[in-house]
Amino acid sequence: MYTVQGLWTQAREKLDVVTIIFSNRTYAILHGEMRNVGVNAFGENARRMLDLDQPALDWVALAKGMGVEAARADTCERFDALLDSALSRPGPFLIEAVI
Repeated sequence: MYTVQGLWTQAREKLDVVTIIFSNRTYAILHGEMRNVGVNAFGENARRMLDLDQPALDWVALAKGMGVEAARADTCERFDALLDSALSRPGPFLIEAVI
């Protein structure tokens, strides 16, 4: 979410860019940092600030709203097919890889 505006630039400039979002619905790095400082159990408010699930971000809709074609991959096979397709065509494409 810090640089989502880059998708609009990709669309405007018709860049041959494939963006892959590894969508785990959480700021996993922040969970790790909390554990590094000794916090192993999160309260509800802390969890809500570290997770991206209520509401879940819809990266496909966000990309399309900025003019970038996009699709979601729920399996490795779907990801492989989408990546092959994205690499074989001009212009930007976003793949939301749900993990």
